[in-house]
Amino acid sequence: ILRKLRSIKGIKKVFIRSGIRYDYLIEDKNDEFMRELIKYHVSGQLKVAPENCSAVVLDRMGKPHIETYKKFQQKFYSITKGMNKEQYLVPYLMSSHPGSTLNEAIELAVFLKDNNINPEQVQDFYPTPGTISTCMFYTGLDPYTMKKVYVPKTPEEKAMQRALLQYFRPQNKPIVIKALLKAGRKDLIGKGKKCLVDYDRPSGKDNNRKWHRKK
Repeated sequence: ILRKLRSIKGIKKVFIRSGIRYDYLIEDKNDEFMRELIKYHVSGQLKVAPENCSAVVLDRMGKPHIETYKKFQQKFYSITKGMNKEQYLVPYLMSSHPGSTLNEAIELAVFLKDNNINPEQVQDFYPTPGTISTCMFYTGLDPYTMKKVYVPKTPEEKAMQRALLQYFRPQNKPIVIKALLKAGRKDLIGKGKKCLVDYDRPSGKDNNRKWHRKK
């Protein structure tokens, strides 16, 4: 179809912005479609939807594990570089999906940091009719196994999970710190390379005291 569109007189460009099933693409043995996609149909950025990195959450979503996305990412940039193009992947991410505890949200935040991904947009999960995810949201059960599924529902936790995926934004720092402390992940607070955020230091006489501590 894309080849036919490219051949139509007067058509200069046909761009695909999103909707690509990257898990199918990496199964293409000769990479023919992927090479044509990158060469003709990407306008600087291609949106893809790994949505999460936690195996627990991805299993609830019915999506392939993050290793599949990593393979696609490596292949995409390798082919792009070989064509002397400057093009980027923009991952679509979702917070507070059934199965995601604070621990899974933190796992995703660490993954984003390790891979130098700073998402501009994050989609909070909202139930929509006729989906397995919505069934889990309302029942708290996996309909396939009838086992319990954790569902984040309180506004506070949903805000925490969303903020963690954009931990790098200054306005999110207080709630990110609160989430990390609640999850017992003080190791991710500070100035170390692995840390997501540092403690704020208030101005004034108490400049040497961490804002969250009480004496």
